Amino acid sequence: MEAARPRTDRRRPRRGSAERPIDTRLVRTVAVILAGPLLVAVLTMARPGPLPAPTLPSSFDGATAAALTREMSSQHARRVPGTTEAAEAATWFVEKIEQYGLAVREDVWKEDVPGLGLVELRNLEVVIPGSVEEAIVVVAHRDNTIQTTGTNDNVSGTAALIELARGFATVGTGGALPRRPLHTIVLLSSDAGAYGGQGVARFAQTSALGERLTAALVLDGLAGKDAPRLELSGLGRTSPTPVLARTASARLAAETGEAPGQPSIVRQLVGLALPFAIGEQGPLLRRGIPTVRISTAPDAAAKPGSDELASLDTAMLTRLGAATDATLGSLDAAVELPRSTASALFVGDRAIRGWALQLLLLSATVPFFAAALDLAGRCRRRQLPLLPAWLALRRLLGWWLAVGVALLAATLGGGFPGERSLPPTPSDPSLDRWPALAVTLLALLALAAWVRNRATRSPRRRASADDTLAGWAATLLGLGVVVLVTALASPFTLIFVIPSLYAWLLVPHVPDTKGWLPDVLYGIGLAGPVLAVATIAEQLDLGVRAPLYAISLITTGTIPWLATLALLGWAAVATQVATLISGAYAPIGPPSNRR
Repeated sequence: MEAARPRTDRRRPRRGSAERPIDTRLVRTVAVILAGPLLVAVLTMARPGPLPAPTLPSSFDGATAAALTREMSSQHARRVPGTTEAAEAATWFVEKIEQYGLAVREDVWKEDVPGLGLVELRNLEVVIPGSVEEAIVVVAHRDNTIQTTGTNDNVSGTAALIELARGFATVGTGGALPRRPLHTIVLLSSDAGAYGGQGVARFAQTSALGERLTAALVLDGLAGKDAPRLELSGLGRTSPTPVLARTASARLAAETGEAPGQPSIVRQLVGLALPFAIGEQGPLLRRGIPTVRISTAPDAAAKPGSDELASLDTAMLTRLGAATDATLGSLDAAVELPRSTASALFVGDRAIRGWALQLLLLSATVPFFAAALDLAGRCRRRQLPLLPAWLALRRLLGWWLAVGVALLAATLGGGFPGERSLPPTPSDPSLDRWPALAVTLLALLALAAWVRNRATRSPRRRASADDTLAGWAATLLGLGVVVLVTALASPFTLIFVIPSLYAWLLVPHVPDTKGWLPDVLYGIGLAGPVLAVATIAEQLDLGVRAPLYAISLITTGTIPWLATLALLGWAAVATQVATLISGAYAPIGPPSNRR
């Protein structure tokens, strides 16, 4: 008979011990609260129908618009703001408009344009009075960069603007009465649109019609080979009204046979978290004017020879011009248009309210806080001091703050673009090369801070299991502070932090036998900022310039200072997590004295 096997003690490690520090059951229990915000988001989701289509067919003549495009591209190929050629192009536009008996209002001013310096800019406004006080504006920028003639971006939009003006002509109508709109219609030929949108920003800020504007359409490349799309992001956490977006989408679908593209959910989330909108819809949305941009042109900087007259797609120009005319007709026929530009996430023909999404993101952090506070409480009951871990984290935070100060110094020294009212464009000259002097200064100051940190550090000692447990508790609480600062900056920005909350929360719970799993979880925790940079790089086709563009979003003030402070705090926490995973963690102060 086989002898009885000795019994083994297989009791599960108790919660709060070094072997099982995180109470995952608590996380699962508290996560139930997410059902409420999810239900709220679903129940408040908007699904408005488009405004009715105009009863009369569009009068937009694609052949005429194409002829105007060819004429302007041939006669005024270089329209860089502030140049003689740009002034001649403006004169050409005025002459075309005056043929229809319409007056052109000119606004001339000087402004510092990135890459050009202080130059003279010129907006041209055509105002068609309506019967009601509210106004609608259609915008197309007239300028281009030096790399191309900008046939699609944006001679095609300028030509479409002139053809739209023909529909309101007071002469040459064969005795017919001129078309009188219900709303005041403004046709704006803006300047410096290819350099960030200074012209449309000035219009939104100074125009006497600013308070009366209820909707805006931006025409930005209507004759490209790519599929048409609607751009919806603004500067600040603003969005066009769902009614405007649905109406423009429906009119475009009616003319082209398929719904226009719109930014992916990820791109919209990144745009709400980091309001760096490229395009002239951005400044208008910032001023509270519901706006969409119709385009076939990429947001990336145009490559030499990529946007010439040979690339003109007359059929696409005809369809998108007619769709714009029909959208304008639908908006003009509406007696009252919604004016709220509250944030929203567009998913197909639905819109998730921004406040509901913010509530969901805030609620998603609650299970993390419950687990982190539970771990800290267990450490306190076991009398494990957290101060040494806090001091280690504070020292890392000091180093990252020194990096931030160095970046500020490099910016003040001219190494990086300084504060601006508009975010940098993909064609900004400051993105063409890394500023060697500024990067060197940044590295030297960061190195000096690190050397001082090492020189003042108390003697290094090997961390015990209790030290490591206290280190995790302090690190997770520090991450919670980062969450609070991030939420104050903008709850939308939490999408970059949430992956690190739960990935790093699980790291101390992984058995020592799974040596590769902590590294994987650590990488998942870094996914938020990586996703932001990758999304921007893909949208703007930045390639290796993406990190420099990300830095410029900080130095120009596009990313608020409070969010930058949260980013530095998150970097300090990420560094301490790395030391805990690698075994290099060293608390500052006396060893933990468990009783």
